[in-house]
Amino acid sequence: MSGEVKPPWLTDSPPARANGDGSALSDAQADRHVPAPGPREPDHYRPGGVELVDYGLVRQLHERVVREQAAILHAAGSNDPVAVAENERIVTRVVAGWVDEQRRHRLITPAHEDALLAAVLAEVAGLGRLQRLLDDPGIENVTILGCDGVRVEYRDGRIGTAPAVADSDEDLIALVANLARRAADSGSTERSLSPSQPMLDLQLKDGSRLTAIYQVSQRPVVVIRRHGALAVTLRDLVGPRYDMLDPLLVDFLIAAMAARLNVLVAGWPGAGKTTLVRALASEIPRHEWFVTMEESRELGLHTTGAHPWAVSLEAREGHGDLGVGGRPVGEITLDDMIPLSLRLNTSRVIVGEVRSREIVAMLQAMGTTGGSLATIHARGPQLVMDRVVELVLAHRGEHSVQRAFRQVAGAIDLIVYVELIDETAIGGRKHRFVSHVLEVDGLYPDGEGVRTTTVFGPADGLSGRAVPQHLPERHFTRLQRVGYDPHLLNHHRGVGRWPRRLDTIVRGR
Repeated sequence: MSGEVKPPWLTDSPPARANGDGSALSDAQADRHVPAPGPREPDHYRPGGVELVDYGLVRQLHERVVREQAAILHAAGSNDPVAVAENERIVTRVVAGWVDEQRRHRLITPAHEDALLAAVLAEVAGLGRLQRLLDDPGIENVTILGCDGVRVEYRDGRIGTAPAVADSDEDLIALVANLARRAADSGSTERSLSPSQPMLDLQLKDGSRLTAIYQVSQRPVVVIRRHGALAVTLRDLVGPRYDMLDPLLVDFLIAAMAARLNVLVAGWPGAGKTTLVRALASEIPRHEWFVTMEESRELGLHTTGAHPWAVSLEAREGHGDLGVGGRPVGEITLDDMIPLSLRLNTSRVIVGEVRSREIVAMLQAMGTTGGSLATIHARGPQLVMDRVVELVLAHRGEHSVQRAFRQVAGAIDLIVYVELIDETAIGGRKHRFVSHVLEVDGLYPDGEGVRTTTVFGPADGLSGRAVPQHLPERHFTRLQRVGYDPHLLNHHRGVGRWPRRLDTIVRGR
């Protein structure tokens, strides 16, 4: 409308951080200034230096490759898949042959030939057009709604769109179903995506986690979450790449792992819980034999080389008719694995992510071992216990709230909460950091809740980051017995040792 004045939150100008004369805003001015929170238009994904290819041609060349593979197997009298190296040679030969044919009539640039070769190799590997997104180290998450709705989240906070990943929704479903059938190639147990099993969760070969849903959604949905690093230490999380911990937190958590305390890491989705668990696990001695149990492999501790004696167990879906007890034939749950894992002579079990029925395995693991780890989603540190008890009541067949609190208090030693501040909508970035470390101190006298001590918690002026608040009580002696002196926290109470200021746009109150 002509002459209409936009309110401040709908202005097109970028967030102001300076006065009109170019001088910097004071802290008080910055606190009062709230930049426009409206969402930005997404950027379009442009893979640097990559030529666009004709995927109709890619399918034709892929068919030639399949025919050559079949001819090789027939000649060898074998049903075994063609080796990866041989596949690459076949693809290279087929693409080079096509290029030689075309060069009689038109110019084919080396860049175009390379792009075509990469696209056909991706088809052979089963990832198709998803491969170009997985090859980009700057991409953190890929969210797909239908074959042509592709949303890309970058590690620097930008959000963009990408070209279609399939020609139709049916082709997208076929692509993902093929990945499920080939799950064993990436170390996963058997998976499927079908009309009778319209939901899928699996780990891709590069460690990314893929979740897919169709039939119950208006169009097929595929989400790929990528992890920055599998091999990460607690001290790495102090550095500028992460800014998740300060040296005081690092020393305390190292001592907690040495004392074999059971640690539950909580926070919002995407806050960095899995990264922190990997860093905590880096403190497990290299020679130790331990077990990880996950619904879908994600931690990858058995792949880094730092833990050669790590045993990775993954739940398995059932298929076909229902068996004894009304369960699908062949199904193996985390509950089934707990007795087995204890018979494997392990004293530490890492459960991975707790979303629903995994709570049973987590409590059994933490109730019978020491130094166990798990993660859980929670909207705030004070809501973690409520979330855990809610899951216990829903999935452990427990009907007494007091008994549920008793089970939880007897299993968990520490709760580490990871905060996520997302300012990408106003021109900032995502900040992930530990805001609380709570020691579980048993039940209240009436049994109607779990007592906790805030060993680390936020202080005024530090934007919510954890600093020493109180000395641990229940595990004070256990920490001393591994050479840690909790009294050191008194020297930094309310202050901490965060090496860098948290540069947020909107200051917390």
